[in-house]
Amino acid sequence: MAIADHQPTVSLPGGGALPLVGLGTWEMTGSQCYRAVRHALDVGYRHIDTATMYRNERDVGRAVRDSGVRREEVFVTTKLRPSDAGRERSTLEGSLRALGMDYVDLWLIHWPPGGTGAQVWRRFLALRDEAKARAVGVSNYATSQLDELDRATGERPHVNQIRWGPALHDPEELLAHRRRGVVLEGYSPFKTTDLRHPVLAEVAGRHGVTPAQVVIRWHIDHGVVVIPKSGTPERIAANFDVFRFSLDEEDLDRVDSLSRVVRR
Repeated sequence: MAIADHQPTVSLPGGGALPLVGLGTWEMTGSQCYRAVRHALDVGYRHIDTATMYRNERDVGRAVRDSGVRREEVFVTTKLRPSDAGRERSTLEGSLRALGMDYVDLWLIHWPPGGTGAQVWRRFLALRDEAKARAVGVSNYATSQLDELDRATGERPHVNQIRWGPALHDPEELLAHRRRGVVLEGYSPFKTTDLRHPVLAEVAGRHGVTPAQVVIRWHIDHGVVVIPKSGTPERIAANFDVFRFSLDEEDLDRVDSLSRVVRR
C-alpha cells in the first residue's frame, strides 16, 4: 500500500506497511465519528482503527469514501468480538459491507475468546488467505497466548494491540513481541498517563510541544504503533503534528521512568 512519505511505518510480517500513528474511534458513532475520520484524513492520517463492537464501521467507511483519499492509501483495522467466535466469515463479510470495502488491511481478534482461540485463529488465517484481510492479529493477548496460537497453527499474529503508555512501559514486554516478530500496537495512550507530570511538561517545553504530543512521539521513537482517539478537530490535528521533532535518548529514558510496571 502507498503511504505518505513523511509518515513512519512498521513492516508487517506478511507484507504491507502499518503507519505508526492512527486514529482510534472507540466510543464515537454517527456524525461525530464521520467528522473525526474525515478531519483525520484531511490533516494526513492514513491509519484508522475501528471494531465491530464500536458500531461505527459504516461511519468510518463513508468518511474514507468521501475523503477523496484513495482506498489503497488508508490502512483500516477492524476487530472480531469474541462472542462472534464460530461466525468469523459472516462477521467479517458484515464488517466489509458496513465499511463498503472489499478488504480490511488488518483484522484482529478483539480479546481472547476462551478455549476456542486456536480454532478462531485458524479461521482468521483462512480468511486472510482469501484476501478478505491483508493481515491478521489479536488484541489484549499475553505473549504466552501468542505462543499458544503459534504452537497450534505454526503462525503467530502479525499484530497484538494492547493498552500502552508511559505508565505501562515494559521493555521486556516490548522485546518479547519483537523476538516473536509480532508488532506491538498501543491503544489508550492517555488513559493511564498524567499529562500534568513534571517530566512530560519539561520534555514538552524543551521541544515546544504539548505533553500529549510527547507521549505520542515517545511511542514512535520506541517503534510502537499508537492510535490516540479524539473527536475534537484541534486535538486530532495536534496528535498528528508529531513528525517535526523527536526525542533523544535522555528524553526517552526520562519518559520511560514514568513506568509503574514492576517485574518480579
